[in-house]
Order: sequence, then structure tokens, then C-alpha cells
Amino acid sequence: MAISFSATCRTHSISAVATQSDTIIRNYEPRDREAVRRLCCETGFLGKPIDPVFEDRALFADYLTAYYTDVEPEAAFVLEQGGVVKGYLLGSRRPLRHQWYGFFQNLRLFGIGMFRYRRYNEATRGFIRWILKNSWREVPAAPRRTAHFHFNVLPEAQKLATTQAMTKMYFDFLRTHGEKEVFGQVVTFESRRGAKLFERFGFRVVEKREITKYRDKHPEPVYLMTVIKNLTQPDSRTVTGR
Repeated sequence: MAISFSATCRTHSISAVATQSDTIIRNYEPRDREAVRRLCCETGFLGKPIDPVFEDRALFADYLTAYYTDVEPEAAFVLEQGGVVKGYLLGSRRPLRHQWYGFFQNLRLFGIGMFRYRRYNEATRGFIRWILKNSWREVPAAPRRTAHFHFNVLPEAQKLATTQAMTKMYFDFLRTHGEKEVFGQVVTFESRRGAKLFERFGFRVVEKREITKYRDKHPEPVYLMTVIKNLTQPDSRTVTGR
């Protein structure tokens, strides 16, 4: 079934509805906070629950979602099916505020993680050791003064057309505020949203680095990839159907 998508621009937000059965894409609201945090943890390990890798869901969700839901919620969107949030896009058009918040948040989360370290299982302690020793080497280059985003969708709600509609909502939001570029950092491997998919939709791949913590957990190499899109150009492709 084709997706028809409409956007209404307002001063601070864009609302949209994707009509495919009972799927709705809309602006994030405060009532969505717990659903977004839960979904973050349910998809945190290559689209699967994070628990086998990192057991502290509250800490994991704080690191990946707290800024977007608590500081810049106007740049967040959710995908809803049957009244249930099954996907989200979290973005920021205020990179300096995001970096400033992140500095202090990381100090706080580090302190909490160290305090709880002895109580964690071995998989979680190994994850923390990887963060301290290797993670900073494995983050690809990214612009520091550019809007950015990341998104997650539960497997049963994953369709290329609905994901495109959600990103288009965010890009239109950025355009109404005069933003010229946007970047994302996405986890990818050969059988999951590779570089060619993003290039089809007008993104340019800047850099890709392997995430070594997944070498013993996944049969193929897993990469973190930085992609950038020029927002002054029209969207290059429209998807209908699946």
C-alpha cells in the first residue's frame, strides 16, 4: 500500500500523518518519553534488546535519549502503530548545546557506572572496558557545528517508506529553521542498511569504522558510519509501498 504523507509547517514544529493501515508519524510529546527509552533498549544491540551486551537499561537510555527528550524535544518525532510507539527519530539542530550537555552528562553517567561496576555481570563490565579503551578510536569523523539525528524502529514496523517519511519530517523541520546540512551516525553491516542505501537518498558517506566490540557477537563486521545530507537540494527519491 502506498504511503501518502502530508506536512504542515508551523513556527516551531511540523506534524505529519503517514496513512498505511494504522501508522502515524507525529511530533514527540512528553508522554512518549518512557516508550522512547524502552524502544531504545529494545533495539540497542543491532536492532535487538541491549541486555546481552549491557544490563543497565536506565543508564543506556539516559546516554542515548535524555538530551533529545528533555532538552530539545521539538526536534524529535515518533512512529506510532495502533496507538503504540514503535519507532522514533531524535535530532538536534543545536550542536553546541548538545556537546555542552553531553560533557556533563558523560561525567555523571561515568560516575554512576563506576559505582555500580562491581554489581554488573561480565558482559556489562566488558562493554564498559571497551568504552574506556577503544570506543573513542572507533567513532568516525563528524562535523561539530551541524544538525544531526539518529533513529530506531522495531522490526515489525520497519518499512523503507515509513522511515523515509519520518526523516523527511525532520529534514523539513530543519529547513524551516534555515539549516543547510544534517548528518547521522548509523550502525551498518552488509545485510543491514549499507552505504548504498543512504547514497540512494542523497546522503554522502564521510567515514566508516568497524565497531570491534561486536566481533565475537555477530557473524559479519559491524561498522559505525557518518553520513551527511545537503538540505538545500530537493529530496532525491520518493518511496511508495514497502
